Amino acid sequence: MASTRLERASSAGFTLLEVMVALVIVALGMMAVNTQLGRYAVGAARIEEKTLASWIATNKITELSVQNGWPEIGEQEEELEFAGRMWHLRTEIFETQVPNLRRVEVAVSFSESPDDVVHEVMGLVEPPPPRGFVPASWLPPAVEAGG
Repeated sequence: MASTRLERASSAGFTLLEVMVALVIVALGMMAVNTQLGRYAVGAARIEEKTLASWIATNKITELSVQNGWPEIGEQEEELEFAGRMWHLRTEIFETQVPNLRRVEVAVSFSESPDDVVHEVMGLVEPPPPRGFVPASWLPPAVEAGG
């Protein structure tokens, strides 16, 4: 009877070695989770930067396409504040083989590192319409009454 009590007592719990192995496994798992969370945070920040830079670049091309004058060929650089950060824009305007189109390339970077481009966008800009220009109607012609 005494031997069965000893057997029950010794098989009722974990040994120190088993507990230590379990703790090592849990610690390794937590380190892997921590590493992945760090990678996720860095990736999310990079995606945010690229999205903001894309918006800035497309806004610049839109601005050039709706202005009253034809954009000058050449390179322009400017700084602007957007979403709480300072950004550097490099805009290059080129002639194309089509006489009424110009190619615009906009490179966006942070002001503190203007050579490290976050995002680039290319677009085409046409000249402004002549004074008094009436755009063609895309609506079908009206059906005359009584016809």
